[in-house]
Amino acid sequence: MSADETLGQAIEGRTHRGPVAWLLSRQVFWVLLAAILACLALSILTTTFATPGNLFNVTRNFTFVGIIAVGMTAVIITGGIDLSVGSTVLVSAIVTSVLMSAGLPITVAFPAAMAASLLVGLINGVLIAIMGMPPFVVTLGMMSVARSIGMVMSQNKMIYQFGPDQALLLQIGGGSTFGIPNPVYVLAALALVTGLAMHWTRWGRYLFAIGGNEKAAVLTGVPVKAVKISVYMFVAFTAGLTGFLEAGWLGSVTTNLGQGMELTVIAAAVIGGANLAGGSGTAFGAVVGAVLIEVIRNSLILLGISTFWQGTFVGCFIVIAVAFDRLRNRETSE
Repeated sequence: MSADETLGQAIEGRTHRGPVAWLLSRQVFWVLLAAILACLALSILTTTFATPGNLFNVTRNFTFVGIIAVGMTAVIITGGIDLSVGSTVLVSAIVTSVLMSAGLPITVAFPAAMAASLLVGLINGVLIAIMGMPPFVVTLGMMSVARSIGMVMSQNKMIYQFGPDQALLLQIGGGSTFGIPNPVYVLAALALVTGLAMHWTRWGRYLFAIGGNEKAAVLTGVPVKAVKISVYMFVAFTAGLTGFLEAGWLGSVTTNLGQGMELTVIAAAVIGGANLAGGSGTAFGAVVGAVLIEVIRNSLILLGISTFWQGTFVGCFIVIAVAFDRLRNRETSE
């Protein structure tokens, strides 16, 4: 029996449950409910949360985490991890800013930034899939290497002049259309395409097959090495896209851009339902996880609580999410 048939039967088996029972068993449903309740509570407890300006900022801020979390979810589904996404954000932003400040158009800078990001992902993928090295070790090393390269390229200086296409870059990353930040449209398109690919393409089926049982996937003919390389290139692409957008949003690029972002991205993916052991996760869940984290961060500011507590709240949500997933899996196995 092929990998497609095996996974297809598993998916068909899950749909035999009623829609309400299926919905209640989804972690992303409870996370979305928590985010909605948090928004309602903040609207009541504060006079500033529901203002157009604050909602605009919340929407824009979670978008950057959400874009990378979509790619990170694909990696986690296969049982991997990528700790270098924050540094890849920097590499993309530095390539964009260096080329544009030299007078090159954005039509050259953007493809170059994406190519540099994809190269980072390709190296990670080859070392992990072909050489058999642990994802944690490879991406941890790349986190340092990529950030160092970014510092060398920028000579550790802030870049804030982007040449003749500066206005266009600032509009793409920091502007809005119909009152909605432009990066939100990028996230929506990315999440939609990725969600469809995960559930309706052979590549998506292979992701879950590898995360569920890699040895069985190999025996059923799944091109495990090629798929693993593709997911690390995909998450690097999402990080590169974020770096390009953040350069336009901030209007300047410094070497601390993206620092520590990998932890927030992984948290968003896990809170949204991705299992660190592999085999589960959705693009929509990654977006919802990013929303909840940003609502938490924003609520701390509006309620006058020190932002130093943000890590505590996010960490607790990760533990609760993992505990919920374990309980759900135990009930399913019984």
